[in-house]
Amino acid sequence: MSALIEVRDLQVKRRGQIALEVESLKVEKGDVLAVVGPNGTGKSTLLLALARLIRLERGQILFDGKQAQAESDAVYRRRLALVLQDPLLFDMSVFDNVASGLRFRGVGKEEIHTRVHLWLERLRVGHLLKRPALELSGGEAQRVSLARALALEPQLLLLDEPFSALDPPTRVRLLEDLGSLLHETGTTTVFVTHNLAEADKLANNMAVILNSKIQQVGPPAHIRSSPANDEVAVFLSM
Repeated sequence: MSALIEVRDLQVKRRGQIALEVESLKVEKGDVLAVVGPNGTGKSTLLLALARLIRLERGQILFDGKQAQAESDAVYRRRLALVLQDPLLFDMSVFDNVASGLRFRGVGKEEIHTRVHLWLERLRVGHLLKRPALELSGGEAQRVSLARALALEPQLLLLDEPFSALDPPTRVRLLEDLGSLLHETGTTTVFVTHNLAEADKLANNMAVILNSKIQQVGPPAHIRSSPANDEVAVFLSM
């Protein structure tokens, strides 16, 4: 295995205050890394830094062994897809929503048709193909948002609390389906959540962020059995 993402000596400031410091972090190809911690501790800041949507005070991000900063934002962002808590669907059909990113990237019509149908079916919303996206339920909308992201065949998938607004039964079903798809496709994923049960379900590795710093990285079971310090132990017991 080799690292798709490597972060070195990273610091991000927001409103003049240190929002995140990461001495070292690697995300191997095919990994699903859950980033956990209390609200306001820097989880989403890490995701924004990986997406190059926030300025770095210092540090390096390497993507597949190469300096991410060496290429333009546009080129870099074509390598990844981002899914947020709010699906942010356009006022158009489900098909057109999933096709939108592919059209922007210049994918041909036949390939768009194939990928849109494939990913809507794989996320169990193929029957909603012609439905106006703004008429979907919360769970349906998030499935369409994930289909839109995965249809891009990203090297890196970034998920920011994508299940937090869903009711428990909907969340459980979507976690199961997404977990299976990520395993089948080997899509490298960084998944931000405050829900430890979600991290256990979806991720093979976990990074614990407390006080704006990564305190421990490793398989969830190992971190639970051997927390790096008292702060991690207290967080895990909450």
